[in-house]
This record gives sequence, structure tokens and C-alpha cells, in this order.
Amino acid sequence: MTPNPPERTREYRNHHLDSTRWDSFIARDDDIIITTAYKAGTTWTQRILAALVLGSGPLYATLNEISPWIDARWMGPIEFTIASLEAQRHRRFVKSHLAADGLRYIPEAKYIVVGRDTRDVFMSLFNHYSAYNDTMYELANDADRPGPEFPRCPASPRELWPHWIGEGWFEWESDGWPFWSHHHHLSTWWDVRDLPNVLFVHFGDLKGNPEAEMRRIASFCDISIQEEAWPGLVASVGLDAMRTEALLLGDHMALVFDGGAERFFFKGDSGRWRGELTEDDLALYEAAASTLDPLLRRWLEGGRHAVRM
Repeated sequence: MTPNPPERTREYRNHHLDSTRWDSFIARDDDIIITTAYKAGTTWTQRILAALVLGSGPLYATLNEISPWIDARWMGPIEFTIASLEAQRHRRFVKSHLAADGLRYIPEAKYIVVGRDTRDVFMSLFNHYSAYNDTMYELANDADRPGPEFPRCPASPRELWPHWIGEGWFEWESDGWPFWSHHHHLSTWWDVRDLPNVLFVHFGDLKGNPEAEMRRIASFCDISIQEEAWPGLVASVGLDAMRTEALLLGDHMALVFDGGAERFFFKGDSGRWRGELTEDDLALYEAAASTLDPLLRRWLEGGRHAVRM
């Protein structure tokens, strides 16, 4: 049975998020919305869509300008973002970090939900969080910030881990502190995964066979690609290519991240948590993961082939 469409029942507003910014979004029937909790291949998926929509050539602007993060509170007045999107004449693809209960649902749009093993998400998030510079903290903690102050990153992953895996920032969440929940985000989208305009993509599958996943995304989005174009498209979205491209466009990431694009586009490896998290840490993971739909947990840990998606 096809599930009912998701309903926006919660408002997400904190140091990073403002779900009310979606109220200003002027939808088009062919819009594509990429939604992840974080650190699961968001930027990679945006770059894949850029290749599928725009071709394998260099981008005409930064990825943040072409595919903005709508619910980012500190991205400036939403009117500027909307005007920029309205000026685009190609098919649009935008980014969100909202769970299905906080994101405006547009029946005509395509939703691509990207996920990753919880433990790998954490390791990538720590790399990301620990690279925040003073400018980023100033943006997050400006005078208009709703709710508590966004704290400085702990000194080590293990110091952050028990808080991130066992505490929520919002009252309806049980993980993700001090950002927002990874598990709640995926669970809300998992509940509507059988909607015809929702596609689940796993980071591990992208890593293992990027062309196959790109073809899935293209098919889902009804984008026709000439067969001879595929090698160039796949080459244009590799980690090294994305890092080089970001540097050529001026490395705007250096404004908020120590190390800029070199730090942001890190290793993309899986399993780094094995050398970092202890048995006690993993017991906390087991407790958190045990609350998930068993199929969702299997998908998170093993990708679509683990659940035959």
C-alpha cells in the first residue's frame, strides 16, 4: 500500500535550522529536493544532480549558490535565495536537512533521501564540527539565534559520542546533540519510502558503484543521458574532482572551516569508527539502533542490497 504523504507537524528552529524558510519557497513541478540528516553524502548527491542536469563541464557557480540549503538559518535573507532560484532556467535541485515532519511536502517534486551507517555519520560529523572556525560560531550564535547557544566542539570524538548518540537537541529527538537527530530524520522518511516521488540512496552504494547509483538517480528524476556521456559524468563527481573544483571556485568553505575544501572533502571512508569507538561506546549505539525499524537499521548498516531496495 502506498503510504500517506508526510505532514509538516513540527517546526525546526535552532542555531543552524529554520524550517519556516520553506514557507517562502516557490515550487516548480520538476523540482528535486535532496534531504539528509548530515554527513551522509549530501554535497556528493548535489554534485551528481549538477552533472545530470548541467552536464560534465565545470560549474558556473559554487554548489551552494546553484543548489542552496533552504533551511539554513544563517544563509542570509530567504528573499535573496528565492530570487536566485527563480532566476535559474535549468531544472532546480535544492538541499534540506529536515526530517519529513518538518519539511514542506510538494507532491510534484522528487525527494532524494541519502543515508549512511550511523557510526560513519558520526565520524564524518566530528571532522566537520571540529573544523568550525570563529566565523562559523558567530553565524550560529548571532543575536537572532532561537534556543540555546551552539557549543564549541569537544576535544575528541569519544567526548562527543555519548551526547550525540544518546541526547537530542529537540524534545522529540533522542540523538544528534548538539545538531539534530540522524535517526529521527531517517525514520520519518523511511515511513514514506514507498511514495513514488521518494528515493533512498545509501552512501555505501554510491561509494561502491557510483555509476549504478547515478543511473538510479537519473531514472528516478526522469533525466535522459546519452550512453556515451556516462564516463565523463561519473569522472566529474569523484571526491578529488569535487575538491579541485571547490578550490578553483575560490574555496568559499575556508570562510567557515579551518582547512577549507581540503578539510570538508575529507576521506569519505567507511568503518573509521572501528578504531575509535570502544565496546562501551558501541553498546550505546546498540541501544540507540535497537529503537529503529529493523529494516531501516539493516539498510543503514548495509545499503540497499541488504534490504533488496
